[in-house]
Amino acid sequence: MSERKGELALRLTGVYAGYGELNILENMDIEVPAQTSLAILGRNGVGKTTLMATMMGHATLHAGSIELFGKSIQNLPVYERSRLGIGYVPQTRDIFPSLTVEENMLIAARPGRWPLERVYELFPRLAERKSNMGNQLSGGEQQMLAVGRALICDPSLLLLDEPLEGLAPVIVQMLMDVIKKLIREENLTVILVEQSAKLALQVTDQVIVLNRGQVTYRGHSKDLLHDHEKLAQLISAN
Repeated sequence: MSERKGELALRLTGVYAGYGELNILENMDIEVPAQTSLAILGRNGVGKTTLMATMMGHATLHAGSIELFGKSIQNLPVYERSRLGIGYVPQTRDIFPSLTVEENMLIAARPGRWPLERVYELFPRLAERKSNMGNQLSGGEQQMLAVGRALICDPSLLLLDEPLEGLAPVIVQMLMDVIKKLIREENLTVILVEQSAKLALQVTDQVIVLNRGQVTYRGHSKDLLHDHEKLAQLISAN
């Protein structure tokens, strides 16, 4: 799906969502312009992962609408949202353990800006390990593979749910460099959920903070990054 800077990549309006009959998100309104990036911050359990799952279609939408580049997608299954341009890197990574690195990616490949060779250029370690099975990879390699598999789907919007969690500092820095490249050089629209607020704010344009399933703050990432008192207050809020 083509995108132009300034148009809305994603719009959520009046969204109530959760799992089964339970609402976790309440009256959620979010707009993400194309070729920009959004950080989603908040303590554990406030609805960040549920919000990402709702965008992708894994959660139950009880009310509201979701639009991708002006097209209503709230009634579409997950695979249709993927075909329309949403790439998703879940917190659980969801690597197929019985497939090789290359098979994990080729199973999702679509023509576009990210052929296999280009993913290998971005993650040389995956090229080295391309014949290894998914269950033979380290946590960092699995995360590289999860990002690479999302890119090979040629997304217009990339959802990253805590991609740095539990990784060694050297891997965190490498993935941060990749995320910066995707945002600043590839002009990919990116939504990033990350426990490290400072890392997320360093690479994104805009930020929202969630508390109890609602948006309690919206602003520019650079402003919140430098307002240490406000950031601490928002993240520690009950």
